[in-house]
Amino acid sequence: MPTTTPSRRRRRAPSRIERVAGKAAALQKPRVILALLLLLALTSVMLLDGYLRAEVGGDQRVRTGASSSKVPDKVLDGGPILTFRGGQATTVSVPDKTIALTFDDGPNPTWTPQVLAILKKYDIPATFFVVGSMVSRYPSIVADMVEQGNEVGIHTFTHVDLSYQSDARVNREMQQTQLALAGAAGITTTLFRAPYSSETDAIDNYSWPVYKKLGEDGYTSVFVDTDSDDWKRPGVSKIVKWATPEDDEGASVLFHDAGGERSQTIKALPKYIEKMQAKGYTFTTISGAIQQEESAGGGQSAGAGAQAGGPQPGGQEAPAGQAGAGAAGGARSGTSNLQAAHREATGATLYEGKALIGAVAVAEWAVPVLSVGLMVVGVAVMGRFGMMLLLARRHYRQRNKRRFSWGPPVYRPVSVIVPAYNEKECIANTLASLAKSTHPIEIIVVDDGSTDGTSEIAREAAFSLGMTNVRVIRQENAGKPAALNNGVRSASHDIVVMMDGDTVFEPDTVRQLVQPFADPEVGAVAGNAKVGNRNTLIGAWQHIEYVMGFNLDRRMYDLLRCMPTIPGAIGAFRREAVLEVGGMSEDTLAEDTDITIAMHRAGWRVVYQEHARAWTEAPGSLKQLWSQRYRWSYGTMQALWKHRGSLTDKGPSGRFGRVGMPLVVIFQIVTPVFAPLIDVFTVYSMIFVDFTAALLAWLAVLGVQLLCAAYAFRLDREKYRYLLMMPLQQLAYRQMMYLVLIHSCITALTGGRLRWQKLKRTGEVGTAAGVS
Repeated sequence: MPTTTPSRRRRRAPSRIERVAGKAAALQKPRVILALLLLLALTSVMLLDGYLRAEVGGDQRVRTGASSSKVPDKVLDGGPILTFRGGQATTVSVPDKTIALTFDDGPNPTWTPQVLAILKKYDIPATFFVVGSMVSRYPSIVADMVEQGNEVGIHTFTHVDLSYQSDARVNREMQQTQLALAGAAGITTTLFRAPYSSETDAIDNYSWPVYKKLGEDGYTSVFVDTDSDDWKRPGVSKIVKWATPEDDEGASVLFHDAGGERSQTIKALPKYIEKMQAKGYTFTTISGAIQQEESAGGGQSAGAGAQAGGPQPGGQEAPAGQAGAGAAGGARSGTSNLQAAHREATGATLYEGKALIGAVAVAEWAVPVLSVGLMVVGVAVMGRFGMMLLLARRHYRQRNKRRFSWGPPVYRPVSVIVPAYNEKECIANTLASLAKSTHPIEIIVVDDGSTDGTSEIAREAAFSLGMTNVRVIRQENAGKPAALNNGVRSASHDIVVMMDGDTVFEPDTVRQLVQPFADPEVGAVAGNAKVGNRNTLIGAWQHIEYVMGFNLDRRMYDLLRCMPTIPGAIGAFRREAVLEVGGMSEDTLAEDTDITIAMHRAGWRVVYQEHARAWTEAPGSLKQLWSQRYRWSYGTMQALWKHRGSLTDKGPSGRFGRVGMPLVVIFQIVTPVFAPLIDVFTVYSMIFVDFTAALLAWLAVLGVQLLCAAYAFRLDREKYRYLLMMPLQQLAYRQMMYLVLIHSCITALTGGRLRWQKLKRTGEVGTAAGVS
């Protein structure tokens, strides 16, 4: 028979709770991924919007005064239209008495439609050199432009000087603009005009390779030989004068329909057209000028330098015979809306272009909304800080007056309930702290099915400490709410104090905690929970959060009479009030928030007692911290949803619904969910906009938070040295809390459910003395 090796241990089968917890954790992974995808989408939208506005990848450098020794003389002295047919540089001039009217930097939603209206009125065409980012933002204007019979060319995607850019960047600028044109008007184009270019004699050794490369790719580069200089806004008469060629010569004339305030251009354009027509000039497009010039010279029309049937920019293959189509002689009637330089976008180019237009539309809508949200969140955050400071100061002064009293001192015994599940590391320390209580108490330890000997350790600790007031009750594992309810039912006194099994009390804690019950309206009291294991980085961060975020908040909510949560680590209740609201509910993961709201709705007053301090063991790792805060935030949402009916409660019992519920939703859910916008926009601004201004703004917000935290530390008589950790907390810890809350929101919206989770304890919070 086979024998069993003594050293081989049988693997313990997982318990029901462990199996449920494992399944719950597995269900959360897709939601974590969804939260990260949402953050990635937000970042992508901002980067796209920044790229469109030249905040991301923008380059304002403009080259001037470089040598042109490598540029052929025939190009420097040639006409304003440069092609590379057959690999040879060729320039074309605009025929005499002909104007190739061109506009740069558009489309613009204000000025371009006015320019189009003027052109339509006088029935003349023009060539618009458009910026791809503007095309993607205002596609309908480009569609109207093309439909009206005008011609479009590329002016790069982000209006950069290409002589500074790599070949990859040059290709990207051209291809992205082609996609934008495909998505906006269903075309691509062979025309190109470089930003910051002028006449051909300004081509230098840096820009010449760019023009050669683009020429080899099938592009026709267009320059000017008559510039209106309308961007200088010199006045209507000077714009008209400067745009007029000399001696009846033909010209490629430059105006601008974007890039600044263009009212003078709009006023000058009709006067200019009428003047030139009176002088016998005709208007045409760049393709029309090429066709006229080549027809006059007996050459073959090549449609803006692209051979029929050959490869075209944007990956299009031109059908044979199509390249010769165009607007000849400037006559609009009888010409196709598909200009000679245009190619119909098909296949992947068309669909990618439409996808680009769609993505930009989302970014154009989302970023302004996010910006407004950022302002609202910023105002809400600063408003909360201001309200906390004012109300906390008032609370401190009110509760620390010599004449302040809740009523006759409370001396009667109370019951302290300690729910415990696998608390072998902490339960002895908890009982040892209660043994020093200056107030008469009975202690009820409810062992919720522990498997580590918690109940035996509790009995041994009580015996060794000579405590005769300790009862240990064992029950099958049913969860913390059930354990607390068991303790309430077993309590001998009318006031019950609830604490966690990993918490220690100061000798005076219970006495301080029960004094507010001298007021018969008080049904529950929140104590002052302190982080005991604060000498680690994670512990210090949580210490700051407890003092500033929790206790400062409780002072505010106390004065407003809408306290949302009695902390599980330290809270006291009238037994009759607990029984009146049905005890601790298992409906949510935040049983402490649940019962607190229920007591408000039952008409009881809930207060904060700052002098009743308890020292609790905070999570010691990021994983445990995530687990705890995830349960807290999700449980809070459950409790708020459960008690949504409080919004319509009447009378004094409806105060929480009228005041507390909106404040909790705004300050603990909505504002924190959108608070990452502040950090995302700050990082974005630091990298792409103005580092100094963004840094100063971030430091200003940090300064306000430090001020609030310092005041909170002063009220709680805490040592300020922990505030040195606050800048790092804002950079790391706070981001984690954002993700936890977003994760919780996604879980709530998708209908997920969580179970109560047990955190690993170390028992390092041994006594209440000397931890601060």
